[in-house]
Amino acid sequence: MPKILNWLVITFRAFISQYGLRCFVSHVRGVHFVPRAYPILTAVCSVLILITLVTPSLAQSPDEVPAVKPNQQRMQYDVYAGGIHALQAKLDMDLSEKDRFDIHLWAKTYGLLGKLAPWHGTFESHGWQGKTNKPQLHKSTAVWRGEEDIKEYKYAKDGKFLEYRLTDDENDGSPREVDDKLTQNTSDVLTATLNTMQAIAGGSKCEGETEIFDGKRRYKLIFKHKGEVTLEASRYNVYAGPAVECSAEVEPMAGKWHDKPRGWLSIQEQGRELGKIPTVWFAQITEGQPAVPVKVLVKTSYGTLFMHITDYEGGEKKLTLKD
Repeated sequence: MPKILNWLVITFRAFISQYGLRCFVSHVRGVHFVPRAYPILTAVCSVLILITLVTPSLAQSPDEVPAVKPNQQRMQYDVYAGGIHALQAKLDMDLSEKDRFDIHLWAKTYGLLGKLAPWHGTFESHGWQGKTNKPQLHKSTAVWRGEEDIKEYKYAKDGKFLEYRLTDDENDGSPREVDDKLTQNTSDVLTATLNTMQAIAGGSKCEGETEIFDGKRRYKLIFKHKGEVTLEASRYNVYAGPAVECSAEVEPMAGKWHDKPRGWLSIQEQGRELGKIPTVWFAQITEGQPAVPVKVLVKTSYGTLFMHITDYEGGEKKLTLKD
């Protein structure tokens, strides 16, 4: 049992660490956990990406979410670690406003992991649509046992990084001084993933490299095309149809990185040793809209994590996993 619990928390760490949630320590049945924060995707976003999402107003609860607009897509996901339902997630992508995009996501730990590591987070990116989408604001809010960490990143339309703010029990949200070498010509993970998903919908391969600043470090988020496949629906996953298989990799660039891989880098390298770095399957479910994540696989030395899409709404399409 301790090994499974450790694995669950390590997996959880891999999905929240992108947003720099302050380290916390809990002792559960004699097991010592120190989860911290990661990058992806979402992605995986990166994804994503785990999430139960909110719509344009983060104050809204899921029950108050309005109907989907044209050029808007909503997805819901379940994440399993070693067969245990560990996280719930929703993702909302809204491209309905001319020349603008809005991405919201919400995630929370679930079941056993929810009791061991009660965490939830909201994440959002807003910016300008174009040949390459540009962020204006990226914000993450992570809550652990009532303690809230908020990070805000602001950008100019020409791509210049403008400001970084951190609010927690030690920081009041004032702009922080950061080295230009860490911030300039960077984006955020949600905008970077949106660019890749739009390229896939346009017929391009899943290829892309974007440099990201996460508050302490600069890294490169790399998507690589692995092939085209046909997925079948299951009792876990509602999607059936063509998809693009894509690896998602993080490459450290600058900032406060440890000599020995930790967090997501550790998970990533464990997967590499096992022959499979973190992988995302993207599919265009609604014609004319960006592709979306429909499945994620992360291999670790403790076991395998899967993320499955369980609900989709966009355009005329509605998919719901049957009980």
